[in-house]
Amino acid sequence: MAKDVTWDPRFAPSYTPEEMLKEGVFEGKYINNIKGIPAGWKNLPNVVGPKDPPDPKLNKYGVKSRQGLSVWKDNGWIKSDPNGWFAWYINYFLGRRLGKEDDWQISRWNSFVARHQGQINNDPKSKNEDHRLVQKQALLQWGWDWKTKFTEEQKLKNAKRIAKAAGTPLEASVAQESMQVLPGYMRWK
Repeated sequence: MAKDVTWDPRFAPSYTPEEMLKEGVFEGKYINNIKGIPAGWKNLPNVVGPKDPPDPKLNKYGVKSRQGLSVWKDNGWIKSDPNGWFAWYINYFLGRRLGKEDDWQISRWNSFVARHQGQINNDPKSKNEDHRLVQKQALLQWGWDWKTKFTEEQKLKNAKRIAKAAGTPLEASVAQESMQVLPGYMRWK
């Protein structure tokens, strides 16, 4: 990892990529197509081999909650990483920085988590473990713990923990910026 790499505090998932895999994401399959990851990640219990079919039972909530890569490509959500958002997150966690693409991905992450966490928070039945399983699985696949409020304080706490796990200091200048709007997405302090 380059010594001048910092972690953008606007990006504050609840889980590292490895923790997500251990929880059970992407039907155990997604990780097989991503190059340059720690070898041990492919041997985790909730990960299937390259020739094995995806298995929704390996997901934490036992449900399928993803769109195929063709949907991502059709919507223009694939940029540098041919395997989508999680591949971007893994590479970001491992120290790669892409400037404007990182800003775009972080904005997408914030928008997705805020929208879905807000829907869960507004549904009184959502406190039940067995309610809104697809949405809870989707949040996990975007690195967020649905039991956690999506607040500035929580995001800063998460960013500090994840940056430390990545061996990367927080980027101080971004942490001090005020709320601003990017095209189509909100950015937080």
